Amino acid sequence: QVQLAESGGGLVQAGDSLRLSCAASGLTFSMYAMGWFRQAPGNEREFVAVISRRSGTIAYADSVKGRFTISRDNAKNTVWLQMNSLKPEDTAVYYCAARFRLNPSRSDPSRSPTDYAYWGQGTQVTVSS
Repeated sequence: QVQLAESGGGLVQAGDSLRLSCAASGLTFSMYAMGWFRQAPGNEREFVAVISRRSGTIAYADSVKGRFTISRDNAKNTVWLQMNSLKPEDTAVYYCAARFRLNPSRSDPSRSPTDYAYWGQGTQVTVSS
């Protein structure tokens, strides 16, 4: 079975950094675009970042651009989200997600949660002021 397992969340102060990890199993990792999404209480799940199969294309939400970095290592079946200069508004449960890409298109990677078939359980990130 496909499993995605996030880790690395925690409680930090504004301005601090965290590095989230997502370990994948049960799938051919290199065949999937990988995304990070987040959801705060009362809010819809929102896009954070996405990275293509071979890391050739990366996209970020405007709210995190310049502060967050997504990366992956297909040999390790792992995708990371490095979060710097954290703000209280970054507080949310962070999820990694996988989108199967047998024949990748030339368009930008999807930012829509509905396009991702597999999801982790999430990891809590709390940023205090």
